[in-house]
Amino acid sequence: MLASHYYTGKVEAGCDEAGRGCLAGSVYAAAVIFPEDYQNDELNDSKQLTDRRRKQLREIIQRDAVAWAVGIVSPEEIDRINILNASILAMHRALDQLTIRPEAIIVDGNRFKPYRSVVDGAPVNIPHTTIVKGDGKYLSIAAASILAKTYRDDYMDQLAEEFPQYDWLSNKGYPTKKHREAIRQYGITPYHRKSFNMLGDGQLELPFT
Repeated sequence: MLASHYYTGKVEAGCDEAGRGCLAGSVYAAAVIFPEDYQNDELNDSKQLTDRRRKQLREIIQRDAVAWAVGIVSPEEIDRINILNASILAMHRALDQLTIRPEAIIVDGNRFKPYRSVVDGAPVNIPHTTIVKGDGKYLSIAAASILAKTYRDDYMDQLAEEFPQYDWLSNKGYPTKKHREAIRQYGITPYHRKSFNMLGDGQLELPFT
């Protein structure tokens, strides 16, 4: 059973991202606030769930959450600021959209930047804690991982209709063998992250566009 909260007596938002290791597509992140006494034994790290179960749980999360939101950072922004900064920015953008201001934040992983919010008319840094494998430990982070993953998958499925040769319906933009073979054959698309090693050969030179 995952823990409901890390902080005691605070409105706490859990954050996670999806798509950090992909060669193509935006990076997505989500922020979720649950009621303080919330429990759901079915929530877990999104990577441990089937696609069908993730979609089912997304509806439950959106129904039960006090507030939830998704933030997106484009491939162009990723190339400009790097994927770590982009992942954190996506989480900040998700937090910006919450209809309830969190008093504390818990984040999957070990890297985050202070998130500022306005409290009593003054900007303050909201307390945050990074938690390695937090999507398998805390409900709100697990829920955020499910929202980020499912919304990003939907987005990649749409892109796959425009560029079916890259097999994004299956790989969602991750560096599979088939994806890299398609890059060699067809070059890159406007959705590829140009700062990434497209062919896995240690070279940053881009295939033809």
